[in-house]
Amino acid sequence: MVMATGIVSLALNGAGYRVAATLLLGLNVFLYGFLTALLLIRSIRHRLGLFTDLTNHALAPSFFTLVAAPCVLGCQFLVLLESQAAGMAFWGIGSLFWFLLTYLMIPGLMEVGEKPKIEKGLNGAWLLTVVGTQSVSVLASLLAPAARMISPEILLFVSLLLWLVGSMLYLWLIALIFHRILFLPLSPEDLTPPYWINMGAVAISTLAGATLIDAADRMPLLLDLLPFLKGMTLLFWATGTWWIPVLLALGVWRHLIKRVPLTYEHGYWAVVFPLGMYTACTQSLIRVFRLPFLSGISGLFLWLAVLAWGVTFVGFLRSLAERECSRPVR
Repeated sequence: MVMATGIVSLALNGAGYRVAATLLLGLNVFLYGFLTALLLIRSIRHRLGLFTDLTNHALAPSFFTLVAAPCVLGCQFLVLLESQAAGMAFWGIGSLFWFLLTYLMIPGLMEVGEKPKIEKGLNGAWLLTVVGTQSVSVLASLLAPAARMISPEILLFVSLLLWLVGSMLYLWLIALIFHRILFLPLSPEDLTPPYWINMGAVAISTLAGATLIDAADRMPLLLDLLPFLKGMTLLFWATGTWWIPVLLALGVWRHLIKRVPLTYEHGYWAVVFPLGMYTACTQSLIRVFRLPFLSGISGLFLWLAVLAWGVTFVGFLRSLAERECSRPVR
């Protein structure tokens, strides 16, 4: 929810709607604080359940939202309020969670004795590892120009390394996911909303690449790598664009042909985030590559992302209200 709200806010700001973007920033600060408090309560009162989720191949990757959410929020503070201190603080939080999850959780899943079959343990949520990695890269690049505590070149080098790691993670994982949905049995119930992260992960890889290209004049190494950066960034954007009609077709099959009800579930925030991220990365691509003829695409997807955010947020509020009404009166 925080990731989706943050990227829609940044996309609105990129299109010139600064007031709306700032309002969403205020809402996002509340959401992040509230959800963090709930997570802390769960970690104290339900430690066993939390540990079980962290060792479950299908659920554990979702914890990489702990990386992406603060980084997206940090980007909001940096872009909308020009708050370098807040941006650096959220980058530190995201980087800490990235390190812990990457080098404790992932090796832990590798060491599990009994592992699920690929159709049970693999889903689109695994690409949150890519989203988390690239979100740390994006914020590091944005922090570099005005960095004081850390050398700008060090931040850009870290950003470059993370972009490369995230890119490789995407290539590894998307090959397995593509095999899973194309060559293994797929029921409508299996095709959950997080499969939209197939597009969202490559969209944030586009944004991370474009941000590095934009900062290339600040570091000789980036200038040397500029042709490679541009080629890979355009490849990622083209891949993300290719995914959109495929995912829409799968959605039609799931909901219209197989009659799976379109009711609110938390997973639908994983649809909003890719739509907002595709908008934001296209805005950056237009600016960095000087491709103004793509502005119609970014404009269309901006309002699709805003509409998706609004519908999902209303669904969230209704689900809370229905749950409250269904409680027995004492």
